Amino acid sequence: MFFLFAGIYTDYLWYDSVDYTAVFSSVVVTQILLFIVGVVVMVGLVGGNMLLAYRVRPMFGPGMFGGASGADRYRMALDPHRKLIFLIGVGVLALFSGSSLAGQWKTWLEFLNATPFNEKDAQFGLDLSFFMFTYPFIRMVLNFLFTAVVLSAIMAAVVHYLYGGFRIQSPGLHASRAARVHLSVLLGVFVLLKAVAYWVDRYGLVFSDRGFAYGASYTDVNAVLPAKTILAIIALICAVLFFAGVVRSGGMLPGVAFGLLVLSAILIGGVYPALVEQFQVKPNQQDREQPYIKRNIAATRKAYGIDKTEVIEYAAQGDPSKVNVTTDSSISGVRLLDPNLVAKTYQQKQRIRGYYDFHDPLDVDRYPDASGKMRDTVVAVRELTGPPREQDNWINRHLVYTHGYGFVAAPGNEVDSQGLPAFDAKDMPVTGSLAQQTGLKESRIYFGESPSAPQYVIVGGDRKPGQELDYPESSGTGQQNTTYTGKGGVPVGSFLNRMLYAAKYGETNLLLSGDINDKSKILYERNPQQRIAKVAPFLSLDDNPYPAIVDGRVVWIADAYTTSNSYPYSDSRSLEAMTRDLVTDPRLVVQQPRDKINYMRNAVKATVDAYDGTVTLYAWDDKDPILQTWRKVFPGLIKSQNEMTDGLKQHLRYPEALFKVQRDVLSRYHIEDPNAFYSGQDFWNVPNDPSSGERDVKQPPYYLSVRMPNTTEPTFSLTTTFVPRQGPNLAAFMSVDATPGPDYGKLRILRMPSNTTIPGPGQVQNNFQNKFSGELNLLNIGGAKVRYGNLLTLPFADGLVYIEPVYVETAASSGQEPYPILRRVLVSYGDRVGFAETLEGALQQVFGEGAQQTKPDVTKPDVPAQPSTALSQAIAEAQKAYDDAQKALTANPPDWTKYGEAQKALKSALEKVKNASTPVAGPTPSSSATPAPSSSATPAPTPSGTASPPPSPSPSSSP
Repeated sequence: MFFLFAGIYTDYLWYDSVDYTAVFSSVVVTQILLFIVGVVVMVGLVGGNMLLAYRVRPMFGPGMFGGASGADRYRMALDPHRKLIFLIGVGVLALFSGSSLAGQWKTWLEFLNATPFNEKDAQFGLDLSFFMFTYPFIRMVLNFLFTAVVLSAIMAAVVHYLYGGFRIQSPGLHASRAARVHLSVLLGVFVLLKAVAYWVDRYGLVFSDRGFAYGASYTDVNAVLPAKTILAIIALICAVLFFAGVVRSGGMLPGVAFGLLVLSAILIGGVYPALVEQFQVKPNQQDREQPYIKRNIAATRKAYGIDKTEVIEYAAQGDPSKVNVTTDSSISGVRLLDPNLVAKTYQQKQRIRGYYDFHDPLDVDRYPDASGKMRDTVVAVRELTGPPREQDNWINRHLVYTHGYGFVAAPGNEVDSQGLPAFDAKDMPVTGSLAQQTGLKESRIYFGESPSAPQYVIVGGDRKPGQELDYPESSGTGQQNTTYTGKGGVPVGSFLNRMLYAAKYGETNLLLSGDINDKSKILYERNPQQRIAKVAPFLSLDDNPYPAIVDGRVVWIADAYTTSNSYPYSDSRSLEAMTRDLVTDPRLVVQQPRDKINYMRNAVKATVDAYDGTVTLYAWDDKDPILQTWRKVFPGLIKSQNEMTDGLKQHLRYPEALFKVQRDVLSRYHIEDPNAFYSGQDFWNVPNDPSSGERDVKQPPYYLSVRMPNTTEPTFSLTTTFVPRQGPNLAAFMSVDATPGPDYGKLRILRMPSNTTIPGPGQVQNNFQNKFSGELNLLNIGGAKVRYGNLLTLPFADGLVYIEPVYVETAASSGQEPYPILRRVLVSYGDRVGFAETLEGALQQVFGEGAQQTKPDVTKPDVPAQPSTALSQAIAEAQKAYDDAQKALTANPPDWTKYGEAQKALKSALEKVKNASTPVAGPTPSSSATPAPSSSATPAPTPSGTASPPPSPSPSSSP
């Protein structure tokens, strides 16, 4: 009991620390009231019927029907302890029934505060709020009453049997009048409830999955609906017959009622709809189901917020010779840093110490450059994982290593001379142009995503001044310390609070430590998602909060959703299945309230201050009736959108999870014609990710700046592609404007022509690897590993351009883990491709003057494709030069003189490779041999300040 009290009271203290005690009190009071109601109703019905059965037991004892029975032995064993057994049974029943009803507190509060949708459903003409709020509540009440009545009937029958109320013996069942009347009434109540359930089930047909599309089908409307009405009337008649058995002796009336109920349920409720489905619908399904498919399409598009999607016919047949790439910053400034790959690079270059880390994958945000123009930026915060293993004790883990430090960012379209991110916010303390530009004042990260961070930390107070590690000094031998001064956290100065938290975490040091004093605070629930979920338990959360500098402070921004599975006619899908792709974190921090959904809105934008943990909720979709309902439940919990600062609005973006759900739904529901939907010829799929090499893993959507047709400027967008259900060709490109403004949330689909083959992401990836296999193979030598970045698709100049960064992950050396370095960029537009060290170089090969189409290989028949002796020798020399460069580079310290000599030798060897591989007459080397690289494919890393030789065109790399 003490531990239960400790858990509840510390929860209250946590809510008090974040100023949301109203949420705690409202939820707890509602749960207590529902618990009491559940206990009273269930115990009253079940226990009352058991007592009634005992009181009306036969006056002449259990042997009144003659002879002893097996029940006598049970009665003699149980009767001396009947009160204790009764109390224990009722107690267990009370616990389970009360807990079950208390767990339905959301259903009760939604019913009590229901907000009208002001929209009618297609079948019954009722406001949608009936199906969203009222119908679930009615079903909850009916299920609870059914359970109570069934348990009452079972337990009453047991008591009657034990105390001789009836006997099962030849030639049949013998029952006292009291037992017969009692059980008849209970059965009559059950059948009466069944009549109500049949009537209510009529409304549940809007969620039927019987037909071709989700929602009431032809059979449901024309057979099941009238059948439910007839069955409700029959059940009502049967209930009357059961009640009539109270005044008329014998079992004829209950028997007739039971037989009629079962027979009608089978014939009317089962056989008749099956016959209609088999003989009327299946032979004419397209015609019969057409109006119901139309209802499903309209409802689904409305429920998922895709009803205003703009579909644009797009030929994707641009002429690269007529394009000036410098006039479109969405192409020349495209993001090259892949946030799903460069987390390791951030770790190696900015982790500073082994007890810091960055969450993988990183996030994409927008910050202004030197000219004030917004650009895509890959951002992260340096979070604490815990003390070093050798110093991992309770004091260090919970009192010294309390927080991370620093905001790290790099422009997405820039790298330095070594192919590494060009950080504009870095180090400790944070330096860089972005840090200065944003006015970053507080860099400490007490609240973050790290799963290995301590569960709780003790901060603040007047213990040893500055006992908390702030960051290591640049000399490497000292450290800066700090003391937490934020308003967040629960005071643990009092003996009571220390004792409660010692019980909560099972840690006696919390009670005994002399470092905890009257001004100390405990910080826990430190993950941003956990904090938001605790403050707003009625919301579903996006699993990817991201950090941003807002008004000089680091805050976590998270998207929250209102979801339901009760929208009439809307297609019901698994939320987890719709959002799963290559970058989905399988370790979701917050379990989603419901997996099956058919309605979703990005109703709330939430922020969590990384320093003091302040949680703030803003209403983003004020028109959402579910959000309006919960704002009635918790007045003042969610602030108005107008209270957002401009600094916060600048960093808001369209949420990934909602976009993933919408693209999954749009893969079918971009079709609005019922007949075309029935045939399914134009259904799409989200393509598998081509760069991962894994099968059956969806390509994730990408944040990048895109200029869509009929627009003047590129906008920060979330984008994806579609391929046909059968075939790898590109079917469509979709984007949504992710920047708050007039067009925020506007979905646009570029539909490719069905009579022209446009290569899809998988085909483009294969084309890249086939055309440049030689250069890519050279990047792999010496233990290095080629890693393909995100394959970005952008509409450009009436066509589509594909851009993919290529990283090289060097082999581990000198105790360092390998990390990816940007080495090449691949570009494809129409039938032209480019491969260069920089994006500008690759674009020049595709769009620049003198760019030529790749010439087909010239191969003579019946001549085996073998590399020449000169080519083999040149490749061997290139390999040796590369190995020499690697040895010089990995030496301690690096030998830059030998490195430079090896670079020259490598350049000379590559020239020999190019000359030896130029086909004069005869076959081109087969793919099984090592193809000739271009001189631009210098595999060795370039030291800072040393420029690689510029790429020169060659037959193997010319577009």
